[in-house]
Amino acid sequence: MHVDEATVRRIARLARIKISDAEAKSLEGELSNILDWVAQLDEVDTSAVEPMTRVVAQAMKMRDDVVADGEIADLVTANAPSSEDNFFVVPKVVE
Repeated sequence: MHVDEATVRRIARLARIKISDAEAKSLEGELSNILDWVAQLDEVDTSAVEPMTRVVAQAMKMRDDVVADGEIADLVTANAPSSEDNFFVVPKVVE
């Protein structure tokens, strides 16, 4: 894929990078080479590769899904500057 100078300047503007005319010409070739290399990745056959999240297979650590309210509301609100009926009391911020 060929990248022209206008595209290089647009990318530089979007990235908030100031480039000179000589740098724009140089980046033209570099970006074209990078995009050509990325295009080569489309040729790789990955149909037999399973999706994975990491290189080493590892089972997820699971726990029982039990619904509980925690029953520790007193402990949770114990350090609050102000609480009432196990709820945090905060100053009004919107009128």
